[in-house]
Amino acid sequence: MPSYSYPAPCCPLILDFSQQQQLQAVHWQTAMSPTLPRLTGYWAQQLDAYFSGKLQTFNYPPSSAGTVFQQRVWQAIASIPYGQVATYGDIARILGSAARAVGQACGKNPLPIIIPCHRIVSANGLGGFSLSNNPFELNIKRWLLTHEGATW
Repeated sequence: MPSYSYPAPCCPLILDFSQQQQLQAVHWQTAMSPTLPRLTGYWAQQLDAYFSGKLQTFNYPPSSAGTVFQQRVWQAIASIPYGQVATYGDIARILGSAARAVGQACGKNPLPIIIPCHRIVSANGLGGFSLSNNPFELNIKRWLLTHEGATW
């Protein structure tokens, strides 16, 4: 699976692609990878446009890699407008599920930023991010929400 690095303003990213050049996963990094080639082409343009504030919605289907439930959660997440947030409970009510299950599906999202799981927050505040309460991931979530002008 070919991988590329991208210098996002929130943190360096690694993007994994299939042999057919379909985007498969986006990973947060603490430093740019010196060994991976720099991302160019369509996805570099899309990310440049998002981070410059010119792109608000990625036209890309949620990953088919997850379970049926995860895919339903990812589709619901993808429908949250730029600059807005929903709670885990909001999505759970829409899907007839539980907030914890929604949170777990969010954490399994292989395409963060593209499928904007950062737009899902807790009823009591920020919530977790990427199945973590690690300060690194939470700072990325805060950065992305601030970048979009969202309040929570």
